[in-house]
Amino acid sequence: MVRVDDAVIARLKKGGDTFEVLVDCDQALAYREGKIDDLSSVLATRLVFKDVKLGLKASETEMKKLFHTEDPENVAAEIVKHGEIQLTTEHKNQLREQKRKQIVHFIHRNAVDPKTGLPHPPQRIDAAMQGAKIKVDEFRTVEEQVPEIMIKLRPVIPIKIEVHDVEVVIPAKYAGNALGSLKRMAKVLTDEWLNDGSLKAVIEIPAGIQEEVETELNKITRGDVTINIVRKR
Repeated sequence: MVRVDDAVIARLKKGGDTFEVLVDCDQALAYREGKIDDLSSVLATRLVFKDVKLGLKASETEMKKLFHTEDPENVAAEIVKHGEIQLTTEHKNQLREQKRKQIVHFIHRNAVDPKTGLPHPPQRIDAAMQGAKIKVDEFRTVEEQVPEIMIKLRPVIPIKIEVHDVEVVIPAKYAGNALGSLKRMAKVLTDEWLNDGSLKAVIEIPAGIQEEVETELNKITRGDVTINIVRKR
């Protein structure tokens, strides 16, 4: 079992009451995600509390009424699986750094320098975020945070979110393979098979991956492809 001094609280509210157990933060999250199934490696104690800090234990009657079992391990498993797990500072920092990298990657793929039309390198975006003293919330989604982050970035570097509608024409001998790649890399807005068997398609892509898409299509067709941006928005 986990040392009590190293444990954090997992808490579940049920039927208007609160139930708590002491757990190892990382092991509890792994248990919830199905990565481990040994509850003993999660719990610091088999006791179920109404309030850990006050040392107030949950009674068998209360557990039976709300969890339909008097077994504290079964109740603890329910709390860990469905409750709120208190995160350690170290784990919060790890989540925050992971979310920061996701945000940098998203901006790199979806935004460009309006002066050049090219994406900023991830290192430049990350440095600009540090320069603007942007704080990342580890619990909010990337999509929720990017709009407000973009506002704070603009005084530091020229940047804007941009989407390109791109028309591509691919010769018949490459069209089959290319269509699969187009669907994987982009949103296909229209596709049309021409009389000579060529494929003409209009795709929607984030501006930041324009070069990546062009490189992939040139590789598939050995350079025999026509690519034109028909709209930027």
